[in-house]
Amino acid sequence: MVQYLVALVPTFVVLAFFFLGPFNWSRDHSWTRAVTCAFVAAFALRYMFWRLTETVLPYPSDGPSIYWVWILFIVEVLACFEVILFLILMSRYVDRSAEADRLGRVFFARDKRELPTVDVFIPTYNEPLDVLERTIIGARSLDYPADKLNVYVLDDQRRDWLKAYCEEKNVIHVTRGDNSHAKAGNMNNGLKVSSGEFIAIFDADFVPYRHFLRRTLPFFSDESIGIVQTPQHFFNVDPVQSNLGLENIWPDEQRLFFDEIAPSRDAWDVSFCCGSCSIARRKAIDAIGGFPTESITEDLLTTLSMLNKGYKTRYLNERLSMGLAAENLTGYFVQRERWCQGGIQTLYLYNGPLRGPGLTLFQRIMFLPASWLVQYLVRFTILLVPIVYLWFGLLPLYFTDIADYVSHQVPLLAAYFLLMLWITPTRYLPVVSSAVGTFATFRMLPTVVSSLVRPFGKPFRVTPKGSGNEANQFDRYSFAWIASIMTITVLGLLLNIVPETSHVQGQFSPVAACWSGINILVLLIASLICFEKPRRLFHAFKLDEPAVVDDVPGQIVSLALDKAVVAVPSMARFQSKSVTLKFAGFAPIQAELRQVTQRRSSISRSGDKQAYYLHLYFELSGAARDSMIIKLYTGRYSRDIRDIDKVAVSINLLLRSFGRTRTL
Repeated sequence: MVQYLVALVPTFVVLAFFFLGPFNWSRDHSWTRAVTCAFVAAFALRYMFWRLTETVLPYPSDGPSIYWVWILFIVEVLACFEVILFLILMSRYVDRSAEADRLGRVFFARDKRELPTVDVFIPTYNEPLDVLERTIIGARSLDYPADKLNVYVLDDQRRDWLKAYCEEKNVIHVTRGDNSHAKAGNMNNGLKVSSGEFIAIFDADFVPYRHFLRRTLPFFSDESIGIVQTPQHFFNVDPVQSNLGLENIWPDEQRLFFDEIAPSRDAWDVSFCCGSCSIARRKAIDAIGGFPTESITEDLLTTLSMLNKGYKTRYLNERLSMGLAAENLTGYFVQRERWCQGGIQTLYLYNGPLRGPGLTLFQRIMFLPASWLVQYLVRFTILLVPIVYLWFGLLPLYFTDIADYVSHQVPLLAAYFLLMLWITPTRYLPVVSSAVGTFATFRMLPTVVSSLVRPFGKPFRVTPKGSGNEANQFDRYSFAWIASIMTITVLGLLLNIVPETSHVQGQFSPVAACWSGINILVLLIASLICFEKPRRLFHAFKLDEPAVVDDVPGQIVSLALDKAVVAVPSMARFQSKSVTLKFAGFAPIQAELRQVTQRRSSISRSGDKQAYYLHLYFELSGAARDSMIIKLYTGRYSRDIRDIDKVAVSINLLLRSFGRTRTL
């Protein structure tokens, strides 16, 4: 007992440090981040030193098991390298909102005639009108002098209906003779027909907020700035949120990068362009010969090419646009496989992190695609270790005592998880985050391998969006992997519970059993993501605004382009399915009353009352539809989840896991 208490001392040190230090500090100060990250890094290096000197080098050199031990150690070295890079990165933080305020006051104090010209590029390939119209109307409504702003819809499918729509909305429709070099080639063609001093880029499914240019343009007062990138936020739920049933209590998967990692990269001057929701200096684009076409991720390569020429990227962490997250698992993996392949492609290019001229050693290291190369290999290895032990008896390390293991690995895991909970308090939960990464592993690991072997073997693929993309699917491939590994793990445990069939003995067995239990839980949650939920094409926003339905006052609680939900205190006056909806900023809208629901809700100052919820459907066209797009999508509303309800997430996943297990 005493030896185990002694073994837990490092863990107690970790707990004491976090609860007495970081959890009482601001995470926005670089010194608090640096101290905390250095503390965690010390435990990571302590662990790796122990692994090498106590569990690898002393391992008996006879038999095939020595190869397994060394393979696992090399994987851990790679994981440690990635963790150390992450800790260095996150040890700094910058918030440029105050800088945007200061620069903006000077930038826009000048005469309007002196403001620079801006071209908005909307590259499109196969997106339908219900996606494109929001982006086009949003871009046309930017708060900027009309004579200084041009909107270019870069149509790579040469669609007549889109040309007609662009003419109707007074934006410029651009086509080209072929589709060479995909998105990068399309934008380079846009450069030929435009002349603005700055190029704002929005993918076909992203709607800029009206003040986008007012917040981003002032940064270009510094002539060394080539690109300003802003975060990507979404008005729909992504497949992970939807399939786990966590739409209202768990943030979209990309929040960790855009809200936490990207500002830290900016503090180190290694932020990079993410394509959409960015603005670039034309002079800088011309200096690198246009948008690079050598990689399927032209945005990342644009950043590296500009760094080669001495230009920098700035990141403004403000919600200045809103778009569509991948709407199903097909789109989810098309998107991520493209990012992964594009990141790895940079290793082979002359302007990449290994060979690009003008890059510092630190920039070269920070632009290595380490996360893509390592994370899925590590996750797969974590699943494999207990299976190999339970079925073949191969130890992953020279194991002497549980106390040694507890003394070195447990404090490292505790330090890392507590760091993540402190530095990303609303974006991370260990088990759920691990489950999401595990789910992606079975498709992404083959992509990593194929990208290393044939980096330019797959062409650019557009993420499917909008109408025509409604089909619900079941990810049989990922589920087959998850179910197989879970079954093999469970059978391995059962095999070694019975003394007659057990072939593993020793102190590592309890560790393997606990490890297996955690893997099974993670796999169970990951399996839930494989089951697609129905998708809504038009996404409603929560509101709390006054409205009148057939002269009955109420409150709009939900509003979309084609429907509204209005809470009213009484149903007495509604005798017809056809009603008139009135609210500020719009002429009366004729709507169809299709459904009425009832529950208690506070809709007046008099207190809690019984409310009737009217589900109204309508069709808007012309100027009225444009006005609704501007109202809903250009800055007044969002679906952002500010805080994670950890209890709600846990209960929801337990119930869904139990329900899905019973169904299967």
